[in-house]
Amino acid sequence: MAEDDAVPKTFRALVDSADRKFARVRDFPSYGRAQGQHYFHKVFKAYMTLWKYQQENRAQLVKAGLNRWEIGEIAGRIGQLYFGQYMRTSEARFLVESYVFYEAILKRRYFEGCEVKALRVRFKELRFYARFLLVSLILNRTETVKLVVEKLTALVEDCKANFRETNFKEWKLVVQEILCFINIDTNFTIPSSRPFRYCAMLDSHPNSAPYVVRFHAKKVLKFRDAVLMSYHRNEVKFAELTLDAYRMLQCLEWEPSGSFYQKHPAEPKENGFAADYSGASGLIDMNLAADMTDLALPQNPRKAILYRPSVTHLIAVMATICEELPPESIMLVYLSASGKPGHINASQVETSGGSRQTRKSMLASNNSLEQNCSAPEPHINGVKESSDYYDNYLWLGPKGKGGSSNLYPGDIIPFTRRPLFMIIDSDSSHAFKVLHGAERGEKAALLLSPLRQIFKDPSTADISKKGSQFTFFLTAPLQAFCQMVGFSLSDSDMEVLDAAESILSAAFSEWEVILCKSPSLDLVWAQVLSDPFLRRLIIRFIFCRAALSAICPPEGSDSFLPLCLPQLPNSLSPKSDVVQSSVSRLADLLKVSNCFHFPGT
Repeated sequence: MAEDDAVPKTFRALVDSADRKFARVRDFPSYGRAQGQHYFHKVFKAYMTLWKYQQENRAQLVKAGLNRWEIGEIAGRIGQLYFGQYMRTSEARFLVESYVFYEAILKRRYFEGCEVKALRVRFKELRFYARFLLVSLILNRTETVKLVVEKLTALVEDCKANFRETNFKEWKLVVQEILCFINIDTNFTIPSSRPFRYCAMLDSHPNSAPYVVRFHAKKVLKFRDAVLMSYHRNEVKFAELTLDAYRMLQCLEWEPSGSFYQKHPAEPKENGFAADYSGASGLIDMNLAADMTDLALPQNPRKAILYRPSVTHLIAVMATICEELPPESIMLVYLSASGKPGHINASQVETSGGSRQTRKSMLASNNSLEQNCSAPEPHINGVKESSDYYDNYLWLGPKGKGGSSNLYPGDIIPFTRRPLFMIIDSDSSHAFKVLHGAERGEKAALLLSPLRQIFKDPSTADISKKGSQFTFFLTAPLQAFCQMVGFSLSDSDMEVLDAAESILSAAFSEWEVILCKSPSLDLVWAQVLSDPFLRRLIIRFIFCRAALSAICPPEGSDSFLPLCLPQLPNSLSPKSDVVQSSVSRLADLLKVSNCFHFPGT
């Protein structure tokens, strides 16, 4: 009898030990290179020991009363650990391992079959679905996302019916969030569209590759770390991942050339599943992880993704990453936020030359602070006043007033002691022009969004519904262009989609060659041109600026255009033939030339 008790007692002891270690690392910050790695190794080891023990003694444990949901909970904890490591390191292998464990829970129905009255277990199952959705979303496993959404929706309805005294409003909001997210994300609306991630096959252009390889600047910086932050009221999000941060996150990762991230059709299902895994044993399929991993790719840059941070927290994260940044490296900082307290961007009708009646019905833009931000910078004897750095700001806070939620350009200046690549997406972005020339050590590369958005369809202009236009151009330029002119892309337009992508690929390749050969290219841009992620952002910025320049109204056009500092070569300005002709060809293909005003039209 004592021998029969030994296995369950050992198992419970292993569970308690692993749970204690898990509690210590669960709330560790997801930034910094050396945040508690020793503890992570210990907790991984504890859970792997626990997992192996329950596999080897499954029959005795089941006989002693082990529930299947308890096995699922262990697998879920391991999935959480792997996802946490992915968020800290951006290494794709951790994301894959997390997906493997979560998928095993789903397929083997670990949470199914328990007593309907077990409310505590139902909450565990709800949390499992939410976590699995986040992992699947980042992995672009679109069919899995759709399947899990169905399961989550059904479970929420079942819980509402069986636990009438419990409020499941929070979980109804979770369902609404994911449905809204996938209805907007082009990975779901246009399954055959190009991935956001950098794909060597699609984003490396054969014609420009020799020039990029031979390009040598006086100084070359490596892109190591990034801080990504989006903070708008009522913006599209799932869990703590906003749509804009999600797009930028994927834009700064490699798309493996193997099966990883590809959108496979769901397996034939029997009662919702491909096979019956309800038996008491079975190993997690680690071969799947091997199939989904591309070892030939470099590591992804580390990314600290901040959800609705306070100003002090954002500055603390930037300081930590800046302090740990390796020599000869550059940090990317992406900040997307409104320029005043509680500001929700609302569309308004604009006119922009050409046919006035057509323009009045076609163009929409966002209310903004452009008058303050684009006003001439006050100088005394050519020197910027210190007040210039604290006049305008990004608002990082809930509805209300208070200077503690204001992020000023002056707050960024201390970080310019290290190389900095900044993307500011805001209706007060131009306020950050003052950083140029005010750096404390290294000249910063600045990409600043327009102060106002412009669309053919006014209903598309609300950031809270569709995400930011500038961020969309930087992460999915063709989709952003089509959204701007009201052209509806779908899989039924495959020939048009392919032709449009070909126009952009040819243009981007040609622009890369021009950048590499330009004698006037500023060192700030030259020193990052060898990095594929940053080079792609620069090229897409050129396209974004050209497209907006061609569609915006001539009067007051400055507020509709993005800025880059230092300036890129004039040979790639919006009015240059090589740039403007590419936008014109794309507009002709999509039959939307009437939206633009090109020379001679």
